[in-house]
Amino acid sequence: MFDVNEIRRDFPILSRQVYDKPLIYLDNAATTQKPRQVVEAITNEYYSVNANVHRGVHFLSQQATELHEAAREAVRAFINAGSADEIVFTRGTTESINLIASSFGEAFVNQGDEITITAMEHHSNIVPWQMMAARRGAKLRVAPIDERGEILMDELLGLISDRTRLIAVAHVSNVLGTVNPVKQIISSAHAKGVPVLVDGAQAVPHVAVDVRDLDADFYVFSGHKVYGPTGIGVLYGKRRWLEAMPPYQGGGEMIKDVTFERTTYNDLPYKFEAGTPDYVGSNALAAALRYVTSIGMDDIAAYERRLTDYAMQRLAAIDGIRIFGTSPGKGAVISFLVGGIHHLDMGTLLDRLGIAVRTGHHCAEPLMHLLGIEGTVRASFSFYNTMDEVDALADGIVRVARMFR
Repeated sequence: MFDVNEIRRDFPILSRQVYDKPLIYLDNAATTQKPRQVVEAITNEYYSVNANVHRGVHFLSQQATELHEAAREAVRAFINAGSADEIVFTRGTTESINLIASSFGEAFVNQGDEITITAMEHHSNIVPWQMMAARRGAKLRVAPIDERGEILMDELLGLISDRTRLIAVAHVSNVLGTVNPVKQIISSAHAKGVPVLVDGAQAVPHVAVDVRDLDADFYVFSGHKVYGPTGIGVLYGKRRWLEAMPPYQGGGEMIKDVTFERTTYNDLPYKFEAGTPDYVGSNALAAALRYVTSIGMDDIAAYERRLTDYAMQRLAAIDGIRIFGTSPGKGAVISFLVGGIHHLDMGTLLDRLGIAVRTGHHCAEPLMHLLGIEGTVRASFSFYNTMDEVDALADGIVRVARMFR
C-alpha cells in the first residue's frame, strides 16, 4: 500500500519550515531530498568501514571494497544490465556524457561525421558534443520538436545518414516533461547501424528502466536525482562499446601495469574509473535504490502520474498561465509562466510562501530560444509530494498573480 504520509516520515527535511511556513519542496528535477536510510548508510560507512578500496589487504579495505562492488551489482540489477562490468561509476550524468563524448569520439568520430541530438536537450547533452565535434571536425545535428514538446520522429530519423555516428537523447525532458519514445528511437537507429545514448537523469527516479529491453547502447543517470547523494553517477554501456573505447582519464585504478615506456589498461569497468572512487557515495546510492525498490517503482510511477495530472488540471485553470510541454503521459515536471510576470519574481514570491520551485532556463537555453522566452518557473514532483501541496502551489500562483494586477 502506498502511504505518502508514512513515506514523508523518512525525509526529516520535509517537516521543517521556511519563512514560518511549512516547506513545500517542488524542485525535485534539480535534486531530490534524501531518506534517513541513505544518510545512515553514509554515516555508518564513515564511522565503521571507511578505508580505500581495491588495493588494501586489511579488513576495513576488504569490507569497503565489498560494499562498493555490491553497490555496482545493485545498480546493475536496478536497470537490468547484463553484467556489472558494464556499470561505470562517475560523478553524475554530466561526467558520464563527457566520458562518452571524449572516449567514443576519439575512437569512432572523424572529420565530417555527425552526432544527432534533439531540441529539448539539457546543456549536459549539448555542450560535450559541441566540444567533441570541434576537436574531431564533426557536425552536430538537431532534431526539432512540435508545439506540445514532442520530437518530430520523421525529422529525427531523416537526419540519420551514413555519417551519423551516435544519437544522444533525453529519456525525459527536464523542462517539458516529455517522455520520449526512446525504445522506438533506438530500434530505428540500430536498423541503420547507429548507436544511441540515453540521458536518463529525469527518468530513473520516476519509472522502472530496463536497459536491455530498451537495447540502449549507453544509459546515464545521477545519484542525487534518485534520492542518493551528490557526486555519484552511473554510466551503463554495452560491453562491445566500452571495450573499444580508450580510457577517459589516466592514473591509479585504471591500469594493470605501468612502466615509463608504456601502460596496460585495466579490465572493465575499472578502465574508466581512474583514482579513488566515491566508495561511500556508491554504497549510499545502493541504499537509495533499495529504498525506492522497497516502495515499488510501478507504485511510484502510478502515484506521480496522478499527482502530475492533478497539478496540470489545477494549474491549467489559472487565468493567464502558459504551460510549456503538454504531451500525453508527460513526466512529473510542469514549466510555466503567468501573464507578464517574470519567472524570477514568481519564484521569489512563491518561496516566501514556503514553496520551493526552480526558475530560469533550466540548463536548456537553446530550448528557451526556440520557445521565444528567457526562462520559466518549474515545479517538479516526487512521490513524497501531496495533493495538498499541489493545491498550495496553485493557490500561491493565484495569490502572486493578484499582487501584480
